[in-house]
Amino acid sequence: MQLAVYVRVSTRNQAEQHTIDQQLERLHNHIQTQGWVLPDENIFRDDGYSGSTLHRPGLDRLRDQAAVNAFELVLVTAPDRLARKYVHQVLLIEELEQKGCRVEFLDRPMSQDPHDQLLLQIRGAVAEYERTLIAERMRRGRLSKFRAGVLLPWTRPPYGYRLHPERPRDPTGVKQDPAEAAVVAEIFAEYLEDGISLMSVAKKLSSAE
Repeated sequence: MQLAVYVRVSTRNQAEQHTIDQQLERLHNHIQTQGWVLPDENIFRDDGYSGSTLHRPGLDRLRDQAAVNAFELVLVTAPDRLARKYVHQVLLIEELEQKGCRVEFLDRPMSQDPHDQLLLQIRGAVAEYERTLIAERMRRGRLSKFRAGVLLPWTRPPYGYRLHPERPRDPTGVKQDPAEAAVVAEIFAEYLEDGISLMSVAKKLSSAE
């Protein structure tokens, strides 16, 4: 069993009162009962960080390692230790489960109880709402940038142009490709001649390859 634990206290005062140690003691006791092994490097902690934000160094390290399928299970003493906001709990649980990592709480183990099943359904509904809301915000944000001319509407540049390798959607990074630009200029010059059709231009370009 690839196991990790997460512990958190929201104030330095709590940390000084050994609340983190109390959480770890409970988690270690549960792990011993199950016959599991917890490596020291799989203990992720945030001392003095609020649960109302997701910007926590210990939590970030846990999420980064879980993203590469490092764990099968993450143990936390209680849901509010993972996050204060219910939406954040849902987001984190769903993110970890998508990487094959279950989240279990000592104080609130999930069961087949109707109440727990209702909570799972609510979590799913909230998660779907969050995904839809984020997608819509991103769509409208991109649309706003397109209209303001600060975001390119395409990821592959038109023939004759090159994008900035580090800022491919930045209009200010678009540059002409000298060789391809010369071909484009030749196409326009040929097309503007009397009696020259697009098919004739295409055939001439093909024969020149």
